[in-house]
Amino acid sequence: MTLSIYLSGEIHTNWRDEIESGCAAAGLDVTFSAPVTDHDASDDCGVAILGAEPDKFWHDHKGAKLNAIRTRKAIQDADIVVVRFGEKYKQWNAAFDAGMAAALGKSLIVLHSAEHQHALKEVDAAALAVAETPQQVVQLLTYVQRGTLPA
Repeated sequence: MTLSIYLSGEIHTNWRDEIESGCAAAGLDVTFSAPVTDHDASDDCGVAILGAEPDKFWHDHKGAKLNAIRTRKAIQDADIVVVRFGEKYKQWNAAFDAGMAAALGKSLIVLHSAEHQHALKEVDAAALAVAETPQQVVQLLTYVQRGTLPA
């Protein structure tokens, strides 16, 4: 069974690459999708396509709406949504994606450090698994797909 996995959340580290390469090394039958991870492109897509905005609110509004088209489609199509909360920024968009995935009844895996357990307790409560490392996510996906435990 091929699993479709949407990798949501922070864009400042290589956690997506770690999960993708770990799944490839494990020989898992998975496909991945993700938001646009080029920060400038993601922020400026709306004004680059639809025209400049003098007010930063409308600049961001155009970009957020355009990005939402991609995000909604990817979450709807995913079998599993993995949401990463990073250390440096307060990824409000990641919390929104986790809520959307939960509302759609998607299998949700949350990824964050132990230091964020309290702040993310409601998000964690909606998740079917809470991991601290990309390697744990690979092990979770291996178990889901094959029913085998890590060696």
